[in-house]
Amino acid sequence: MQTSSEVEPAAALDRMIDETLPDRRGFAAWQSLLRAHASLVRDLATDLVTKTGLSLGDFDVLAQLALAGGELRMTDLAAKAFSSRSSMTRRIDRLVDEGLVRRAGADTDARSVVVAITEAGLTRLRETVPVHLRRVSEVFIERLDDQELVVLEDALRKVTPTCSFG
Repeated sequence: MQTSSEVEPAAALDRMIDETLPDRRGFAAWQSLLRAHASLVRDLATDLVTKTGLSLGDFDVLAQLALAGGELRMTDLAAKAFSSRSSMTRRIDRLVDEGLVRRAGADTDARSVVVAITEAGLTRLRETVPVHLRRVSEVFIERLDDQELVVLEDALRKVTPTCSFG
């Protein structure tokens, strides 16, 4: 129960936004981007695991390795993939157990670990890419016209210098 001295949380947040962004320039776009990202990633992740049994994070690891020519240092892979560094080790352990990637020491630095995609991983990627990209097309590409896609790509490249496959 609120007392008369307590501030309504929504009103307090509204004031904080107004104080930080007085004209609210871009705030609605930011909120839309966050909602779209969460909704799209949730949909794509559910679709991918339902149709292929591969999680979106595992798919991204395999795609990042393929895009990099087949292998990456673990630290570089963690930076590129949809995975925190702390969970990357567990993810790679599981993918090694499934035979989709292999782990090796780096030739130039004994402290570094290199992760490489295996033939089985490449086969799994070949099976999964069409399923994933069909859904990307359905829930994203087909909903925008060519001009909107160009504008969106240009705008997002300004705020995200590197892009993953995903």
